Amino acid sequence: MRTENSATTATRIAVDANAAPAAGTATRPGPTPTTPLTAKATRGGTVLAALGVTAFSLTFPATAWGLEGFGPWSLVTVRSVLAAVIAGSCLLALRVAVPERRHWAGLAVVGAGVVLGFPLLTTLALETATTAHSAVVVGLLPLTTALFSALRTGARPSRSFWIAACAGAAAVIAFTVQQSGGTLSTADLYLFGALLICAAGYTEGGRLARVMPGWQVIAWALVMCLPLTVPGALVALSHEPVHLTGHAVAGLLWVAVGSQFVGLVVWYRGMAVIGIPKASQLQLAQPLLTLVWSVFLLGEHLSPAAPLTAAAVLVCIAVTQRSRG
Repeated sequence: MRTENSATTATRIAVDANAAPAAGTATRPGPTPTTPLTAKATRGGTVLAALGVTAFSLTFPATAWGLEGFGPWSLVTVRSVLAAVIAGSCLLALRVAVPERRHWAGLAVVGAGVVLGFPLLTTLALETATTAHSAVVVGLLPLTTALFSALRTGARPSRSFWIAACAGAAAVIAFTVQQSGGTLSTADLYLFGALLICAAGYTEGGRLARVMPGWQVIAWALVMCLPLTVPGALVALSHEPVHLTGHAVAGLLWVAVGSQFVGLVVWYRGMAVIGIPKASQLQLAQPLLTLVWSVFLLGEHLSPAAPLTAAAVLVCIAVTQRSRG
């Protein structure tokens, strides 16, 4: 990619220059280890990350639908198995080689955080908490992901980046807590546990997406979890009642295909292009999107504070995207 003049701050992607492409893996066009991103590439990465956030914003409403017909353990394990079948089929069809052994530990972190931990803990929380209350976790996720990124990858965002990130997180937390009546439920332990484990999975997945296609990161993580999810699904389905309704099936299909696979494919690719800290800040808009979906899909009502909070969050996102990350 040739260097072009742009007002967008140049971001470098660290890639192992000595690593040869794995057999069966198509070479992807993209920035070289020393080539700064162009404005076009940055916009493309931002769009991909934003599409991932949009897919994730539907996860809580879809989970609420799924819980109408499935138990929490059945919903989580079955969604992971379905997503793994789709992912494994893609890997087989394209004859993608097994990742190098040095990437297995990172894929295990992605699996533990994104495939198993976050879906399970948030589903358990949504049995008693509303989608608005659960959105508190999503509001904190960008800041937590940036912290994990700084510890894991050595990223050092600027002071203005951190100020804007904290301000955006505070705005989202204040709004979502107000929506839930200002009270805390016993589901908070599940939600905060999900927050930490998901941030770790996002960070590791974003790092791996710099050296392999993003869709392969989540695909291999899903496949690696099959020895746990298949027996788990069989046990859960035998102990939890299942009532197949339109909402339950639609919710299951979305969390399996949209949230668990397609959304993560574009999300990891977007993080690989624009960087983990900047991509994570796009998630500041996710709780508000979730609340909007909740109005249309679950019949919840928003307070007049929603437009003001949305404006504040969008300003914070604009600042973080222009800050050095």
